[in-house]
Amino acid sequence: MFIRAKKRGNRTYLQIVENAREGHKVVQRVCASLGRLDILQQNGQLDSLLRSGLRFSQRLLVLDAQDKGECTRTSTRRIGAVLLMQKLWKELGVRQVIRQLTKERRFTFDIERVLFIAVLQRLFCPGSDRWGERWMRQYGISGSDAIDLHHFYRAMGWLGEVSFSAPEHWPHTPRRIKDDIEEALFSLRRTLFNDLSMVFLDTTSLYFEGEGGVYLGQYGNSKDHRPDLKQVVVAIILDNEGNPICSEIIPGNITDVTTLVPVAQRLKGRFGIARICVVADRGMISDGTIQELEQLGWQYILGVRMRRCSEVRDDVLLRGGKFTEVYPERSHTEDPAPLKVKEVKVGNRRYVICHNEEQARKDQYDRQAILKSLGDQLQKGDKSLVGNKGYRRYLKCEGTRFEIDEEKIESEELFDGKWVLRTNTDLSFIDVALQYKQLWTVEDIFRTMKSILETRPIYHKCDETIAGHVFCSFLALLLRKNLQDHITAKGWKLEWADIVRDVDAISEVCVTQGEKNFIIRTEAAGVAGKVFQAAGVALPPVLQEVKKRGTTPVPTP
Repeated sequence: MFIRAKKRGNRTYLQIVENAREGHKVVQRVCASLGRLDILQQNGQLDSLLRSGLRFSQRLLVLDAQDKGECTRTSTRRIGAVLLMQKLWKELGVRQVIRQLTKERRFTFDIERVLFIAVLQRLFCPGSDRWGERWMRQYGISGSDAIDLHHFYRAMGWLGEVSFSAPEHWPHTPRRIKDDIEEALFSLRRTLFNDLSMVFLDTTSLYFEGEGGVYLGQYGNSKDHRPDLKQVVVAIILDNEGNPICSEIIPGNITDVTTLVPVAQRLKGRFGIARICVVADRGMISDGTIQELEQLGWQYILGVRMRRCSEVRDDVLLRGGKFTEVYPERSHTEDPAPLKVKEVKVGNRRYVICHNEEQARKDQYDRQAILKSLGDQLQKGDKSLVGNKGYRRYLKCEGTRFEIDEEKIESEELFDGKWVLRTNTDLSFIDVALQYKQLWTVEDIFRTMKSILETRPIYHKCDETIAGHVFCSFLALLLRKNLQDHITAKGWKLEWADIVRDVDAISEVCVTQGEKNFIIRTEAAGVAGKVFQAAGVALPPVLQEVKKRGTTPVPTP
């Protein structure tokens, strides 16, 4: 049934018409004639007639609400990020573990809700805890109304509290509550097919805006080029599938090479690893570290600093031999720039040389660009060039002037597109190269941690709250990896920045119209629909009526 406009001469009449079937045909029957359109519009009868029917239609009543502003109230809350991450939060068991650990504690607030909000903030709007307390007010998070700023500080402090669940404490830092959470989460997802015989480890440094606690914040080798600020070293460990296992928080004056063995020792005790192979980047390698690993009987795949290691620079890289092309699983054989590897042995030491032609071309192009700029600068004067590291490596001093060092340029060509690994495993040199490439997953996560999952700024003054603040970023990485696994299982490739933008844009508008309450959901635009489909999260209806609770509609949980 519908309203139809019927023209008769110069006049238009409105009719209520219905479709009816007569035999094999569908015909239109006039149920009633409403009158001339111009007269109905002029005297307002058409508006009154249509408005009288709104009370029988929820959707049209909401659309008409704006015209009755004197009895309409609206509010908006974002729900996309909450719906998505709350599903993953429960799926991974984080909610279950936190509530189990706090069961005997008499907290006067819901600490699980506070931690969920802190982790959600890391993923969608990084910032300090003070900013997080204000940020959460625009989201439809159940239980957030009862949370204040001091609850965030208390929750961070609880995560960093010293735990006595195990008898031993470790060098550099004590066992904390956050370690209990990591072990409990791992036990929930551990199966017979979980393999921790190969673990990937990398470190980064995070600087502080303030003093950086009593013990953790120290001056050290800053990877952010801020030696003027105290920092903390964060190590993260992944399994062979790229899943975060645990994180370690270490004082900022501890060097990378001294963290490798203690962290690996903790892994064996915490997760019951009988056999371990450590895969780590070039910053982790030293003769002392390798000797300790071999004395412990552990296997390793370590990157080598080619320019600093004379054996590699003067012997390994100059060895002849044929490279073998390597194609990772699910890679196309027509890859224009496959990885090429070969094995070199020096005494009882085993090296694997990796070469990427595409990277070699890039290295050569970058060097030529630097040399061109350097030549132009030398004509203007050479005093300002010494402070530029990119320039200085290609300069030599002749008398009182600087000149381009041709021998240095020729020697640099030896390193184009190459990296060298040292290992004591019994894996083939091809498998060694492929396993090391997995370490790039860890490095990508660290880049994510410092950008999208911005852990800074860190304003906390106590070691316990600093540890808790950093651990929330680890939980955020865990959620992101789980979501990425769901998306990959669907065969989709979605950019993380697009996911954050489109999911976070989904909101709900709460409308109170008289005695009725409605919630209108905004469109799931961009990649949001795919993300929710991959995660198995059902979006609420576009329009729904909800029971009144207080003076505003109940938001989506």
